[in-house]
Amino acid sequence: MDVNGAVAEGFEPVREAFVRNFETLGDRGAAVTVYRDGHKVVDLWAGTRDVDGSEPWQRGTAQIVRSATKGVAAAVLLLLAQRGVLDLDAPVGRYWPEYKAAGKEPTLVRQVLAHRAGVPVLDRPLTPAEAADPDLAAAVVAAQAPAWEPGAEHGYHAQTYSWLTGELVRRVTGRSIGAWIADEVAGPLGLDLWVGLPEAEAGRVGRVAQVETPSAAGGLKTRPKRAVSEAYADPSSLTRRAFAAITPLPDENDPAYRAAMLPASNGIATAEGLARFYAALIGEVDGVRLFTPATVERARAEESAGPDRVLVVNTRFGLGYMLHGAASPLLSPGSFGHPGRGGALGFADPDAGIAFGYVTNGFRKSVTADPRAQALVRAVRLSLGG
Repeated sequence: MDVNGAVAEGFEPVREAFVRNFETLGDRGAAVTVYRDGHKVVDLWAGTRDVDGSEPWQRGTAQIVRSATKGVAAAVLLLLAQRGVLDLDAPVGRYWPEYKAAGKEPTLVRQVLAHRAGVPVLDRPLTPAEAADPDLAAAVVAAQAPAWEPGAEHGYHAQTYSWLTGELVRRVTGRSIGAWIADEVAGPLGLDLWVGLPEAEAGRVGRVAQVETPSAAGGLKTRPKRAVSEAYADPSSLTRRAFAAITPLPDENDPAYRAAMLPASNGIATAEGLARFYAALIGEVDGVRLFTPATVERARAEESAGPDRVLVVNTRFGLGYMLHGAASPLLSPGSFGHPGRGGALGFADPDAGIAFGYVTNGFRKSVTADPRAQALVRAVRLSLGG
């Protein structure tokens, strides 16, 4: 395997794990970047830019990162709160009056971030074209009755998180969430990271597809619990309906889908862009820092824990971020971040000063704990002496 890039002294285990991902876990094209205390210590890429192609992955090749985008969307709301223009303890209806319908009036902004809003499903799923229409999608979400009393329980808002966060940003700032990210986050940091891919950048993005876990993975190929399998198989379950809020499933290689602004699912980034973003949340990167220390603590303070009504496993969430736990192992109990279904992962660990980004073009059936990403996280831990 021809691996490009470099690792700093002491981080050789990450390179070794990255090579094994191709040799035994079937990675076809991928990249991983790690920052420590604001400085890049791992930057590796290998394979092909397209999952089904032969053109080599280049420095700067980007991929769709699915739900890893949620961590970027959460940062927007937290930054608006940090600037004093959004109150996380205010009702959503203060900023979005139409949202008060169908029993949702008590819903707080923080409950949206913590997956406690109770609207993970839509009685009328949206087509991919409708999902990309912010006015139409926001109206459908505003009219939706909650599946549980807002705040009473938690369940992963797999798709509806796009329109909940996106519309709040539009109402508060007058800008789309994609434009806000470009102007206030990606621009100052020089990130290769987009929610709403510009046409000029389309040539840098590889083709993605679902791939099978190779039998050579042995014990790393996990079998979901029966209750989880049944939930995904049942068309009437909250699980199936949450992921089917956009029906039919969009073609993730379609330029129109990639150009849409869906901060729950269609962000596009390089591994370097994802890691650099998280590095700037917890510290200074080339003179730019996004979160104050107080906002870091808000982000990773536990808001939801226990049985997840949608994922049917125990999950932990802070304000928009998954927290370290069995469902989504990160570096340590102090870590916060977000995986993308099937592979991608971005997170920060303020205590270790670590920021991590992994992107791939081969998606697996895993939702929150892909074996390839987990192998790299374990290698980072080993590099730190853990």
